Amino acid sequence: MAKPRRAKTKVKASKPIKGARILVVEARFYNEITNALLEGAKVELEAANCIWDRVSVPGSLEIPTAIAIAIDAAEKQKKPYDGVVALGCVIQGETFHFDVVAMQSARALVDLSLAHRLPIGNGILTVDTMAQAWARARPDEGNKGGDAARAALSLIEIKRERAKR
Repeated sequence: MAKPRRAKTKVKASKPIKGARILVVEARFYNEITNALLEGAKVELEAANCIWDRVSVPGSLEIPTAIAIAIDAAEKQKKPYDGVVALGCVIQGETFHFDVVAMQSARALVDLSLAHRLPIGNGILTVDTMAQAWARARPDEGNKGGDAARAALSLIEIKRERAKR
């Protein structure tokens, strides 16, 4: 399998996004992996001066439901989220369950994002081994938590920019 192409220099943190409210939903099935993903996301969100809330769920398949519940509640409270960062890990096992969780969680995130016009950064790792998960989760290696946060923040920038026109 080809390794991802990464810039030799460290990727710069996100630029400040004034007043952005971000929801981070993390699946705790692989606690240590999720902690590493969260560490990377946190650096980006703090660099962008975002306000963020965190919700934990048991596994990656529960992430989209938690997002839907949280965005509905936030809208009712007149404090909507500007974006979401989804963090989790699914490791290939011996059964079809991996395929179901990986595909359905990704599909549901796209569905939510489109239906609500809500920027969502997908930081759910789908890997064959624990070693691959660690290589992608660690902020000083793959930094997929940071990537997911940057993806959500960049979409928020696009949304805000387009709203001004």
